Amino acid sequence: MNIIVTDTHDLFVSQTIQTQKSTVNTFDSDAPRILVVDDHPMNRMTAAALLGIEGYEVIEADSGFTALKLVMQKQPDLILLDVMMPEMDGFQVCELLKQNEHTRLIPIIFITALNDRRARIRGIETGGDDFITKPFDHVELVARVKSLIRQKRLNEDLEHAEQVLFSIARAVESRDPNTGDHCERLTHMGKNFGEHLNLTRNQIRDLMWGGYLHDIGKVGIPDAVLLKKGKLTAEEWDIMKQHVLIGEKICQPLRSMGGVIPIIRSHHERWDGSGYPDGLVADDIPNLAQVFQVIDIFDALTSERPYKKAFTLEEALAIMAEETAKGWRNPKLIQQFTEFICSFKDWQLCAS
Repeated sequence: MNIIVTDTHDLFVSQTIQTQKSTVNTFDSDAPRILVVDDHPMNRMTAAALLGIEGYEVIEADSGFTALKLVMQKQPDLILLDVMMPEMDGFQVCELLKQNEHTRLIPIIFITALNDRRARIRGIETGGDDFITKPFDHVELVARVKSLIRQKRLNEDLEHAEQVLFSIARAVESRDPNTGDHCERLTHMGKNFGEHLNLTRNQIRDLMWGGYLHDIGKVGIPDAVLLKKGKLTAEEWDIMKQHVLIGEKICQPLRSMGGVIPIIRSHHERWDGSGYPDGLVADDIPNLAQVFQVIDIFDALTSERPYKKAFTLEEALAIMAEETAKGWRNPKLIQQFTEFICSFKDWQLCAS
């Protein structure tokens, strides 16, 4: 068991801990690692003793600066963090960790003698996950630690699953070398156009994820159909249209994909009901699917393909206007997109 000690008292406690086995918890392999951060050795000793008895691996830090170094070196599963420390207080440590992509999922429990409302609000604002007031109850401490470590592992499993989906999406894109950085461009434009429309942060995130995942279902389409250079037969086209349903099935098990699935399924619908797979009409088409469809079409028109040249921005907008006149697109949304493109003054699209 890896326990960092700072004085003879801690050494005694660590030796005691190492000779005991938990009667409350057992862990499959590596024991969850807890970082205890407090500038008072006796406080650290108490927490380390209680957690060690429960089978946790305990490491200690006597300052905020030391804590930040140990987090990067040891990657703890949870942090017990004192608030009142010299030089760098617990709130500052928490804020830095939650802003870091590599440490943001580590649960942080503030342990403090403070019991006022302002301190708790500050802790929540900096990203803290829980609060325990000293002197803390043994049973309560263990229960909160177990709960947050369980939640962390669920979050990690979810993040790993999401990463697998994005990897599949990148593999799908690489099957067709003609698309280039299509997904990257859609992600970037989705963010910008979403902000232009004043969409919520979650809606913008779904748009950006849709940039990568909208065609993930093409993983189930045979190369003979997906990469065919000539015109598809009616039978082949029916196979190709299945990619939206395949993509929906791939992503459906993940709750975090709830806002992306309508984009995946419905980004080929048309305003007049002539699209697929459901023949949805007008506002029956999910709004984010409509927004995504606009940027997807625009990127396709302004990108070079073996079968077409890249249209200029003016030409692309003109084609989209023609399709709107045919009844294929949402007129209001196309107008908003045109205004969005025109807002980039260096493109000078609105001079006429």
